[in-house]
Amino acid sequence: MRTLTTTEALAEFCTAAHQHDYVTVDTEFLRERTYYSKLCLVQLAIPGKGDEGAVLVDPLAKDLSLEPLYMLFQDPSVVKVFHAARQDLEIFFVDAQVFPKPLFDTQVAAMVCGFGEQVGYETLVRKIAKQSLDKTSRFTDWSRRPLTDAQKAYALADVTHLREIYEYLAGRLEETSRSHWVQEELGVLLAPETYIMEPEHAWKRVRTRTNSPRFLAVVQTLAAFRERYAQERNIPRNRVFKDDALIELAGNKPKSADDLGRSRLLLREARRGDIGDGILTAVAAGEAMAPGDMPQPDRSRERLQVNPALADLLRVLLKAKTESAGVAAKLIAPAADLDAIAAGMRDVPALHGWRKEVFGADALRLCDGQIALAAEGSDVRIVALG
Repeated sequence: MRTLTTTEALAEFCTAAHQHDYVTVDTEFLRERTYYSKLCLVQLAIPGKGDEGAVLVDPLAKDLSLEPLYMLFQDPSVVKVFHAARQDLEIFFVDAQVFPKPLFDTQVAAMVCGFGEQVGYETLVRKIAKQSLDKTSRFTDWSRRPLTDAQKAYALADVTHLREIYEYLAGRLEETSRSHWVQEELGVLLAPETYIMEPEHAWKRVRTRTNSPRFLAVVQTLAAFRERYAQERNIPRNRVFKDDALIELAGNKPKSADDLGRSRLLLREARRGDIGDGILTAVAAGEAMAPGDMPQPDRSRERLQVNPALADLLRVLLKAKTESAGVAAKLIAPAADLDAIAAGMRDVPALHGWRKEVFGADALRLCDGQIALAAEGSDVRIVALG
């Protein structure tokens, strides 16, 4: 098991990788104590068998720069293969503003190929590579050195089996002409805005039961302060204060240190110092926000007049179409989107892109009275009308 600890060694591997059609990639990182992920290990493998052509890259080594890897990421002739790539891509984007292109995510591809929604790597290894994984090193401190042989073997397995999985899924996509489905899904993963959290938008991730604009204004200013504080100090946002404390603060609207001291959910260290001052300033800003600047809850679907019979027919159609295509129904359209379609909304994902091919086009025909559904044994048949 080769571990690369110098830029020169990494450049030598990447030079070899440039000559192949693809390279498999994975990372190990820590995020429990930081806002941004701490990259601890990169695993790479070019086509081969077993550990052949597979290496571990130690980004914590003082003599190693990841620049050769980032150059490989930008080589359009080499497909970069990940499984469940989102967190890996965030690390590379934050570090170097680089996305690996072209990208292939085996979790997305497996979903399109009928393996279910958000299928795990271990499942694909078992079903496609016909192997089992030793997961005893799953929960480990990857920042500690030296790594044990068990840790290295665990890490390498995340890219060696990935080669066979990629080749199988790429072949299936080619046979079924579904490669463009995967590319559509990868668009979100390759968008910078997916990984940029603007503090002013952080409130949208906080679940609240109250939709009062004034309450939401205070939630917004508190969430923005927390996000900015966590980013600047590279600590988890929950170390500043948790969501339940944020909701309590937005409801009680403390105006003094004494008010903070009466909070049930705010940690003791957050009631004073920079955090305490920041909370009071954020609450005051939320209370002073002009009505026209306050965040507004999305009530666009509250006023929908849903045709329940049509919604039920759409559910039957969705089940029939997804069973035929071998794709999870939730991937096409959740129940709320079916209700929206039945109420006349047309700006829903199920009516666009590859989802329209599978379900959306016939859903629109059903809504327009152009088709009907008929039972044929255990199957559902589409009947053209007129």
